[in-house]
Amino acid sequence: MTAVLLDGTATARQIKDELRAEIAALSDRSVRPGLGVVLAGDNPASSVYVRNKTRACDELGIFHETALFPATTTTDEVAAKVQEYGRREDIHGILVQLPLPASVDASRVLSLVDPAKDVDGFHAENLGRLVQKRPRFVPCTPAGIMELLARSDIAVAGKRAVVLGRSDIVGKPMALLLMHADATVTVCHSRTRDLPKVTREGDILVAAMGRAGFVRAEHVKPGAVVIDVGINRVETQEEARDLLDEARLVDFARKGTALVGDVHAPSVREVASALSPVPGGVGPLTIAMLMKNTVKAARLGA
Repeated sequence: MTAVLLDGTATARQIKDELRAEIAALSDRSVRPGLGVVLAGDNPASSVYVRNKTRACDELGIFHETALFPATTTTDEVAAKVQEYGRREDIHGILVQLPLPASVDASRVLSLVDPAKDVDGFHAENLGRLVQKRPRFVPCTPAGIMELLARSDIAVAGKRAVVLGRSDIVGKPMALLLMHADATVTVCHSRTRDLPKVTREGDILVAAMGRAGFVRAEHVKPGAVVIDVGINRVETQEEARDLLDEARLVDFARKGTALVGDVHAPSVREVASALSPVPGGVGPLTIAMLMKNTVKAARLGA
């Protein structure tokens, strides 16, 4: 068995194409969706993520503005910008790129995001609405995974689903969405005993713990659908030989770096029925769902 690769890039393109009609309808009402971004510190990955998100805005005709803060910024400075975005009529969605510098109280900043503009879905009010199955904005990565499953004709109802990771950003909302879709859900974490035994129970396995190549064939039920949320950078030959297949090793030799997920793709491909690749799997969907949430915020606020 060789797993079918789930094409997140193509699915994201479908979602964006559907959004164009919504954006055109808003334009007919003189409304242009707007996204206000807060980027603080000097984290290279965060800069790349923000650049990819604003590029998607440009592609769709969504207005965007990014406020840049140094690593030495204070909570009050970042909070003031978040509150300013909350007051502005041309900003429908607010994105606070995480992680924030250690000098900034991230919990306080996120609590100040207007729930009606919380397009990341991280505010306590929106997480509470998700728990109650009446969501306004769903966190983008879990929402994108549900889109990928649905558009790949992968049934969720009645399945056993295992989520590896319990973060507020991915693990917890992912478990809720799967449960709301009538899966029986188990959440695993660092204290889970006999982890491979538990993860092998999953017809659907979502890996979101931030450890390169952690999930291997021994963790996967034969025929399972495996969703890889991780984004990790490989920079040594030793890691590359372990985590990359022959085709990607050639690319690594040329570039000296490669992105991998939390799943050991070479071994898991031989066990799973379907696998989301890294790159080209969940990542593009996260951005597409941010665009979808921003357009929704504009529609609700118009």
